[in-house]
Amino acid sequence: MTNSLLAPWDTPFNVPPFDRIDDSEFAEAVETGLAEHRAEIDAIAQNPDAPDFGNTIGALEASGRTLDRVLGVFFNLAGSDSNDTRQDLQRRFSPMLARHSADITANRALFDRIRAVWEGRDEADLTDEQARVLMLTHRRFVRAGAALEGADADRMKEITARLATLGTEFTQNLLKDEADWAMDLSEADLAGLPDFVVDAARAAGAERGAEGPVVTLSRSLIVPFLQFSPRRDLREKAWRAWTARGANGGETDNRAIATETLQLREERARLLGYDTFAAFKLETEMAGTPQAVRDLLMQVWTPARRQAEADAWVIQQMMQADGLNGEPEPWDWRYYQEKRRKADHDLDEAELKPYFQLDRMIDAMFACARRLFGITARPLDIPLYHPDARAWEVLKDGEHKAVFIGDYFARGSKRSGAWCSAFRSQAKHPEPQSPIVVNVCNFAKPPEGQPALLSYDDARTLFHEFGHALHQMLSDVTYPSISGTSVARDFVELPSQLYEHWLEVPEVLREFATHARTGEAMPRDLVEKVRAAATFDMGFQTVEYVASALVDLAFHDGPAPKDTMARQAEVLAEIGMPKAITMRHATPHFAHVFAGDGYSSGYYSYMWSEVMDADAFAAFEEAGDVFDSALAEKLETHVLSAGGSRDPVELYTAFRGRMPGVEALLEGRGLTT
Repeated sequence: MTNSLLAPWDTPFNVPPFDRIDDSEFAEAVETGLAEHRAEIDAIAQNPDAPDFGNTIGALEASGRTLDRVLGVFFNLAGSDSNDTRQDLQRRFSPMLARHSADITANRALFDRIRAVWEGRDEADLTDEQARVLMLTHRRFVRAGAALEGADADRMKEITARLATLGTEFTQNLLKDEADWAMDLSEADLAGLPDFVVDAARAAGAERGAEGPVVTLSRSLIVPFLQFSPRRDLREKAWRAWTARGANGGETDNRAIATETLQLREERARLLGYDTFAAFKLETEMAGTPQAVRDLLMQVWTPARRQAEADAWVIQQMMQADGLNGEPEPWDWRYYQEKRRKADHDLDEAELKPYFQLDRMIDAMFACARRLFGITARPLDIPLYHPDARAWEVLKDGEHKAVFIGDYFARGSKRSGAWCSAFRSQAKHPEPQSPIVVNVCNFAKPPEGQPALLSYDDARTLFHEFGHALHQMLSDVTYPSISGTSVARDFVELPSQLYEHWLEVPEVLREFATHARTGEAMPRDLVEKVRAAATFDMGFQTVEYVASALVDLAFHDGPAPKDTMARQAEVLAEIGMPKAITMRHATPHFAHVFAGDGYSSGYYSYMWSEVMDADAFAAFEEAGDVFDSALAEKLETHVLSAGGSRDPVELYTAFRGRMPGVEALLEGRGLTT
């Protein structure tokens, strides 16, 4: 029988044939892809011709296409629709792929050719894009240990493989903890909860085969439960389960994994000649140094902590009025701040939520992209990997640009959070290929026949991830290694966070925020209330985020801790973490940092990018039209279509004319005095 992953795909736009793919095919397909890629690498390394860009760097860019195609399918399915077989395969593939990558960077003949091209770059007739790809390729090999020899080179291979295994174990442990826990609710326990929370709890119970409603660890369910449940005992139980993910003891406990990961990262950095892993990791980011990151975070931490402490005092007074003595606990914060938001801003989440229908918000995100970038989208009726997923063909100026897949509802087989990924990235070399991009979220699924309702934060998440998708879909580069979101980590969040701003535009809310039952547009006074409350509780939101970023930085900017939880506690004590607020991501479930290297010593990057996104949207406001076509064209040219083809400082400066300061960020968060 033909392996459907290896056979030609006779599908619209060469979308993976999801209805034909079987899990039993992945092992053979990966092995075939690996063998093919090894042969391609050997051919490049042993080429008798003198090394030049085309036969070395260009050939590298063209290699591994079968493997990329197979892994693009596998890892997307492993994250969004996992099962026991896929988890077993992931544990098997991760060290295998890490070894394969290490073998490539350790290939001395290959690296000699790359180095020769690098050293002869001034005499070569390279385009700007080729020069950039050459620099990045040479740097990537050096930073992966290509210049190491003997025992050091062997040890680097061992570290790389072990880190891949640990990252997979961390992710799967977290998925299991999230999938296994649920809190049954009686009818009495539902008292005080808005209808949308009750409906979500009933739908979650039905999805799990429970007899009644349940609270799960899906953020879109547990957060509104903590906001609205008057039952302090149930809020505490839910909060403790949510924050204990990865730290429950037994086989799924992630604490030892985190400790070993940090130790191996430090060893890896020292092998490469760096004092700390943070110094190694940040060298290629916009921030450049750990101190630059720390300076930014502390500029924001001080006013945020001051605001959070003021809010905590108000909450304590509210609790005393309810007959509760003592300081607020973490499971009290959202409940009392929701009551305060209603009192101070006359804004009730239960009143607001019917206006944020998922389908209407999808219409809004596409409509904004059409006005800004000339994008249109039409639904595609094609087989996908799960019944909840849906697809669109994306066109620009009437021409096919990409396929976009949206997978929005929480389920037990999906890891938590929200993300953007690609089954296939845009490139023109070795032949043109259009991207297939997916946004994955974990919104609460409604009961059958009812519209899916989002919180305002959910709607922001929808726009955020679509900003990443635009970065992928509007990419217009030649070489795959610099396509789309292949940019510095502290630049990659700029398009996503910037796109969130268009959700806040009054005319967008008035057109697309329509009531689920009546169909009426959101009243003007409610739009103004939403905008007026945009910075409400920003002290809490900023403190929980910055604390996580500072702990991440401390983990990597010094000797690896022998006890990660003790080091976490030390850092929080040093910065004066408010008692009633916890880190957004505590160490045992800090997947950004421990599920892989992506955001390691880089969780700060959301805030680094926010400095730019606040400044970038201010440019549209200064133009007097948030859909200003000339500015949108500059944004597309210098940011969204450019991928990693130029240094991010150059790209942002080309768009805005200068780099920004932190002032716009503080103003946008309402943290200025």
